[in-house]
Amino acid sequence: MLEADSYSVREHLRDGSPVEIRALRSEDEVGMLAAVEGTSAQSLQRRFFAMKRHFSDRERAFFVDVDFKTHVALVALAGEAGQTAIVGGGRYIVFEPGRAEMAFMVVDAWQGRGVGSILMRHLINLAGEAELRELSAEVLPENATMLSVFGKFGFEPAARRDPQTVHLVLKLNER
Repeated sequence: MLEADSYSVREHLRDGSPVEIRALRSEDEVGMLAAVEGTSAQSLQRRFFAMKRHFSDRERAFFVDVDFKTHVALVALAGEAGQTAIVGGGRYIVFEPGRAEMAFMVVDAWQGRGVGSILMRHLINLAGEAELRELSAEVLPENATMLSVFGKFGFEPAARRDPQTVHLVLKLNER
């Protein structure tokens, strides 16, 4: 069984660049905030459905203090300007037994290189190991790239909760 809280694997992006996918750690807060600073207003809008560049103490605690049971978060680390930096992140949060919602963000300079797909694959595997039955996501209709990534992994449109978003669902027991 995979241990989500100590999860760490090395991968290569489509362009051959090495990346480490690992469990989010509490000491990653500064790196996460730096990643947000390196992300465009449009990308932040697509992730948070609002222009969000600053977070309250409570919001920062929510994003960093994960229990790896009902809230699992992974980061993608890569070399950037001679240092290792967080270039993307993904998470799922269980909202009722067996069902969780996913969310992702990739720093603009790293978009289109496979970071989101790699994070997605690892989170789906962890969700399966945790015996979740269903993953869902809310995506803005204009975010064609993420809609494509979710589609590649078998997510299908489902009844909408919010008319401003596309609600996607993946049944894990049907994979």
